Amino acid sequence: MGMKIVDIESTRLSAQVDDGALVHRWFLGVPFTPLGLAEAAATIAARPSGSRFAFITTPNAHHTVHCARGDKRFSVAHDAAWLVLNDSRILRLLSHWLFGQDLPMTAGSDLTVELFRNYIRPEDAITIIGGTDEVETRLRTLHGMQSVARFNPPMGFIDDPVEIERCVDFILQHPARYVFLAVGAPQSEVVACRVLERGGAVGTALCIGSSLLFVTGVVRRAPLIIRRLNAEWAYRLMQNPRRHARRVFVDSLPVLWLALKALFGRSHERHA
Repeated sequence: MGMKIVDIESTRLSAQVDDGALVHRWFLGVPFTPLGLAEAAATIAARPSGSRFAFITTPNAHHTVHCARGDKRFSVAHDAAWLVLNDSRILRLLSHWLFGQDLPMTAGSDLTVELFRNYIRPEDAITIIGGTDEVETRLRTLHGMQSVARFNPPMGFIDDPVEIERCVDFILQHPARYVFLAVGAPQSEVVACRVLERGGAVGTALCIGSSLLFVTGVVRRAPLIIRRLNAEWAYRLMQNPRRHARRVFVDSLPVLWLALKALFGRSHERHA
């Protein structure tokens, strides 16, 4: 499977929704939408209520490695997504250091906070796949959300087509302006693609992992200084080494090798 690197000239993908085509920039095989946090949040909020279903992915180094390894659950979703936002400081640094390109970072956690802080109103309907009872309660009490519908599929649901369809049915039966897919990756992406395939849904869906835990205060993020030092991955590793060790050292670290291969491949092409 060929792997594209940063295109000097941004290209347009053929996928369109009501909003029209958006410029994407390829980096390490992923078609990123080069939007910063404020611009991405404003773009999302500008979609009117009742718009055709569209979804947003927030790939990080882990996702990028899986795409390079041929995991179509990630790559197909990124191709079908309306926005593909970079959720990795490492990817941004690699893009800048090795290729001289700016790849803005818009972390799913920051995006969720920005939307709730500045755009989502109590009267906006939201639908959640995943999450916890505490998250739902806090969205109602802390954020005053008046219309929250939530469905929590069982563990391992991604391997059961019937359970995937139950998630899709729930989204179709509970139309909302915002749909938060909080069941991890690639589960969220698989559900989003299936909703798009089924047709008839409305709203903007965000594949945002555990972001609702942060926005409701159920889980605290790393201190701001750690995030500014690009060390949130280390903070999470220290907090829960068993859970995050594989993600950091096995699933994410190979992105350095991918970037070097892309760099040397590009250099070879330039001198050919």
